[in-house]
Amino acid sequence: MAKVKVVTDSSAQLSDEEVKQYDITVVPLTVMIDGTVYVERDTINNEQFVPKMLEAKDLPKTSQPPVGKFIEAFDEAGKDGSQVLCINMLEAISGTVHAAEQAATLSKSNVTVIDSTFTDRGLSFQVLAAAKLAQEGADLETILAQIQKIRQNTKLYLCVMTLDNIVKGGRLHPIAGAITNFLNLKLGLQVADGKLKVISKGRGDKSLRKFFGKIIDDMKNTKALKMIGISYVTETDVLKETVQQLKEAFPDVPLLYRTTSPIIATHVGKGGFALIYYDDPD
Repeated sequence: MAKVKVVTDSSAQLSDEEVKQYDITVVPLTVMIDGTVYVERDTINNEQFVPKMLEAKDLPKTSQPPVGKFIEAFDEAGKDGSQVLCINMLEAISGTVHAAEQAATLSKSNVTVIDSTFTDRGLSFQVLAAAKLAQEGADLETILAQIQKIRQNTKLYLCVMTLDNIVKGGRLHPIAGAITNFLNLKLGLQVADGKLKVISKGRGDKSLRKFFGKIIDDMKNTKALKMIGISYVTETDVLKETVQQLKEAFPDVPLLYRTTSPIIATHVGKGGFALIYYDDPD
């Protein structure tokens, strides 16, 4: 039986220990800050990126991995005859999955590429499950079925504290951004079905406390919570309060609390953070 090797992109919120323990190959995105190009998880890490972003003259520019990088990763992973499974961030925020798909057609290895429909820790849930099963000797069909189940039971919520980066990135008209920042508008979003949806708008931190309070109440009604992730750009009072509530409500559920990746930080901006979790109702 052919083994399965797991590949993902650097938007996945994985600790160095997880990458090593489960033999996961991470293909890095690049980010350019004021003319200098950095490679994620190589020449810059998440923690180093944020202060550079905040001090930069212009909004950093992130780039998907070149097709050649995926080909190299696929060829290396499959050189012993293993099947390769590449799980990527959602198409809605990056063309990374399409670069991987193109590379799969050019690689010497037998490669399957899928869009996780998530990113950050939501992507990692699928990657970790796949890598663990692969180490146990599961076949590709079994692995795909499991990550599909996890995908269906994953929730990813995001808050945007300031629209500055969205405006700079051209995703919102500057005048609209100035008005909403003046009004102290905070946005609550959800990633669902591979799309980013605004589900809450309110003025001030009080609206975000209410937003995440409701999410935590919903989590308490979850039958079998498996993992929680909190990924952030910079720490805020709302973030710290949310983390404390999660620890008190779910003391036995693994929680990874880390700075998010450059691509997410660039889009979301200062103060933004995400709450991601999945459950197994069966």
